Amino acid sequence: MSQIEFKNVTKVYKNGHKGLDNINLNIEKGDFAVIVGLSGAGKSTLLRSINRLHDITDGEIIIEGKSITKATGKNLLAMRRNIGMIFQHFNLVKRSSVIRNVLSGRVGYHPTWKMVLGMFPKEDKRKALEALDRVNILEKAFSRSDELSGGQQQRISIARALCQESSIILADEPVASLDPLTTKQVMDDLKRINEELGITIIINLHFVDLAREYGSRIIGLRAGELVFDGPTSEANDDTFAEIYGRHIKSDEKLGVK
Repeated sequence: MSQIEFKNVTKVYKNGHKGLDNINLNIEKGDFAVIVGLSGAGKSTLLRSINRLHDITDGEIIIEGKSITKATGKNLLAMRRNIGMIFQHFNLVKRSSVIRNVLSGRVGYHPTWKMVLGMFPKEDKRKALEALDRVNILEKAFSRSDELSGGQQQRISIARALCQESSIILADEPVASLDPLTTKQVMDDLKRINEELGITIIINLHFVDLAREYGSRIIGLRAGELVFDGPTSEANDDTFAEIYGRHIKSDEKLGVK
């Protein structure tokens, strides 16, 4: 059984735009899957449909044997708890400490009133510190988040997803606003987490060379349709030409939505 299954998934927006067009796709546990395509191809829509940040119009998405499309209430919350999310602009509470931002990954495990009061168990704090150590910013645990660089802030968001103890991490253009050196550091972190912990990573990227370097498989979208899905080793220049509609340079920055 695949970890994530898309069955005839279509997403039509209120303005009539078809974000996804009859997508059938299986993602296996431990994949490092990179979604590529031009701006407007449906990359973010596909990614965000997995945790129901975007509801689909037709079809069904199955995660570890259960339908997240049909899930409601506590069942939906439990399924979302198993899916970490990393955003392009970090989504941190900038004035809070680094460790408080990481601990927010534990919110789904405790009553809301305890979280409002900041009543995290010692075990949660230990997990938060371990997550920060894994992304090499343990020494920043008690700093204010807005005192850190962009790359360090993205590492906080990765640590938050780790602290959540998810088996799936979605990353929506996580390096789009970072410089090349910091990009490599963040991508190395994600790849190491994927390989060492077996966490499935699904990521939107806007550089073809990064997709080739880090991905174990490539998912290519064009105008909402799935035009390629296979191992990175099988994605050659002609494959990317089909996805993007033209031959491209390996380091060319492409549309990001």
